[in-house]
Amino acid sequence: MNAWLLAAALAASPAPQEALPLAPPAIEVPAVEASLPSPDEVMALPPALLDALKTRVIDRTPRGMGRLERLVAFLHDPDGLGIQYRHDADYTVAEVWEKRQANCLSFTLLTIALARAAGFEAYPQEIARTLSWYSDGETLYFSNHVNAGVRIGPHEYTVDVASDSVLSRDPPKRVDDSRLLAVYYSNRAAGLLAQGRHADAARFIDAALAADPRYPSAWNNAGVLRLRQGRSDEAERAFRRALELDRTHDGTLMNMAALYASRGEHATAEIYTRRLERLRQRNPYHAFMQAVEAERRDDYAAAARHYRRAIGMYEEDHRFHYGLARALLHMGDAESAGRELRRARDLSSGQMQANYTAKLDLLRRKGL
Repeated sequence: MNAWLLAAALAASPAPQEALPLAPPAIEVPAVEASLPSPDEVMALPPALLDALKTRVIDRTPRGMGRLERLVAFLHDPDGLGIQYRHDADYTVAEVWEKRQANCLSFTLLTIALARAAGFEAYPQEIARTLSWYSDGETLYFSNHVNAGVRIGPHEYTVDVASDSVLSRDPPKRVDDSRLLAVYYSNRAAGLLAQGRHADAARFIDAALAADPRYPSAWNNAGVLRLRQGRSDEAERAFRRALELDRTHDGTLMNMAALYASRGEHATAEIYTRRLERLRQRNPYHAFMQAVEAERRDDYAAAARHYRRAIGMYEEDHRFHYGLARALLHMGDAESAGRELRRARDLSSGQMQANYTAKLDLLRRKGL
């Protein structure tokens, strides 16, 4: 997960007619200065981990698909590294080895470092458009996604710790190590900024922009830092740079709308709000989110409507059809629900496909 911050506290979208409360300049929290690892240190493999890789993977299997499969098992299995997922585990490779926890970013760093040591061509991949956010205290985090690509001969494979939970219709795009390092530094900056550690956050943002000055999320986070330091004009310039690099960057559009609303410039704020809303109306995953929210309110008619809108924009995501099947079952339309569940099954694979098959069997046994 590649986190970027919103300036407004816990807001799903900027209100069109009234200002959202921008986070006020916070008192700097005294703390021991956060260590800023160099790019080499971020991906360095500890000697003990290299020894384990050699013993458990390299010495047991010739280089090829079998070795890659053994490497993936080594990452996940309890008798290997047994890596556990944790959304805020923005760790270096050495820290993942020590803590045995990772999020999609640190898992990607670890996978690439190990795969290269095992003799593979490995590289980072980014999915720039996903639907994923979470809140922590007064900070709302949006995220995109990274994973590891591995080439074996003419074939390319993806190793992804969160493939089942990432909502996107965009394929992963190969990026340079510089982008992956910028993601690491920017994520760390976001976490430090949420703690009120502005000086540390600034050092990590500077490192992110030094690694990849074309990474829009780092510019967005730089803007949030400037806002929290009371430097509104500098924040605006950082947000504008983020939008020059990615005019559809959700978090920055929201931040710009909130910034102008806080100044009383409601007409300008409305421009950014409408830009964001136009993007959302074309985004099937936003419709999916609205459907899930409607389900949580037990409003199954609204949920079905939003699921159908998502399917109309993008028919190939099995989760849309499964969600619609759930809503239809609650509405008493078992025949249509079964049809959507079969479509979800046909679009899925592996364990997910088996799960859908089991649900279809249960419907048949109940005579629905």
